[in-house]
Amino acid sequence: MRRPLSEIAPRFVDMAHGIGVAVVATSDHLGYPRTRVMQPVWEWDGAALTGWASTVTDSPKLDDLLRLPHLSLTYWNPDQDTCTADCDVELVTGDAERAAAWRRFETTPPPAGFDPAAYPDWDSPASPAFGVLLLRPSWLRVMPGTLMTKGEGELWTWRRP
Repeated sequence: MRRPLSEIAPRFVDMAHGIGVAVVATSDHLGYPRTRVMQPVWEWDGAALTGWASTVTDSPKLDDLLRLPHLSLTYWNPDQDTCTADCDVELVTGDAERAAAWRRFETTPPPAGFDPAAYPDWDSPASPAFGVLLLRPSWLRVMPGTLMTKGEGELWTWRRP
């Protein structure tokens, strides 16, 4: 069932932050899919849903995204709850914005939040190997696992106009 962003975004953030880790797909330079696990942090401000994800600055993922700045990510838990976002992606390059993302990663409660300094070569937001991706969803899907396991609940979707 299509829902307005104002209804689906809070559910998406709650489910995503409750699961913490998503499988993320990009396309390489030949169009082949590549997947990996990432730990984005999301914010809903009442008007826009925005995500931030960390990356190593010399990763194949970043090469893929600089060529084709879109990704799809899905969260799943053993109760069969799932939420998916197709996103436009921008590389964050400003020092202040990278520092703000670092703080978001640190201050968001686990399992979505984490300490970026735990990663090798990331001792501060200014670390050359620390990259930040800004995620802007163009499509969302939120499905409670009870829809699959008991036939209860609703599948919600949203598409950017």
